[in-house]
Amino acid sequence: MPVEYIPRTRELYSGYKPYRWVVNEATPPWAPLRKPLAQSKLAMIGSGGILYRDQPRFHREDASYRLIPKSATEDELGIWHFGYRTADAEADPNCVFPLARLRELEAAGVIGELADPAYSFMGGVYSARKIREELAPRIADELHKAHVDAFYLVPA
Repeated sequence: MPVEYIPRTRELYSGYKPYRWVVNEATPPWAPLRKPLAQSKLAMIGSGGILYRDQPRFHREDASYRLIPKSATEDELGIWHFGYRTADAEADPNCVFPLARLRELEAAGVIGELADPAYSFMGGVYSARKIREELAPRIADELHKAHVDAFYLVPA
């Protein structure tokens, strides 16, 4: 028997304020690179819930992030994410967190330098407002302090 999802959800959450969808009215800022990519410092940011060694797992409503050393090997990485099936990422973290591929690009001179550390968070399962107002400004501040020229955002 099919479940009437929307009416059922409204019934379950009738005691709460209605969900307010995020409306992004501002035009995203665009900043062209000031120098060639081969001379730029590039940071990697992934929303796939990648963890390094024994870092604490992410949890629902978690607007934190984890610092992943650029030297981290696949054996040192784990994953904790509620929003997608993680079997492929567990088998090969590079599909959601391509750290090894970016190190190869750095070694080949395609990018000038891969910033250390990389950043990982668990996106897509909590408030977009939290990402915009809490998480993104903290990571942006770290990137600014690290003199990063550009970042590569890998959504899960």
